[in-house]
Amino acid sequence: MADTRSISELGYSSAMDAGTHEQTYKGFVRFVEISTGVVICWVLALAVGGIHEAWLLAIAGVIASSAAGAIAAFAPAIGWKAPAFVALLLALYLFFG
Repeated sequence: MADTRSISELGYSSAMDAGTHEQTYKGFVRFVEISTGVVICWVLALAVGGIHEAWLLAIAGVIASSAAGAIAAFAPAIGWKAPAFVALLLALYLFFG
């Protein structure tokens, strides 16, 4: 029969390395946060290009968001804030440009 206890009740077995598991999980969550921000920037860049026909600005937004994502990946203190800044700039241009 299947064990119905939760992971917190079971704890880590001796075969699992708890520190490495937690570090991998935190890295995965950080990657998802950053990549979600970059994808949001790409969608906003497509909207800027499609609505305002500012395709050079849209290309610059994609390049800037990719660079911001790379910077955020190597600087954990910055994290999701770098792509969010580019998204904010694109959103401001989209609504007020």
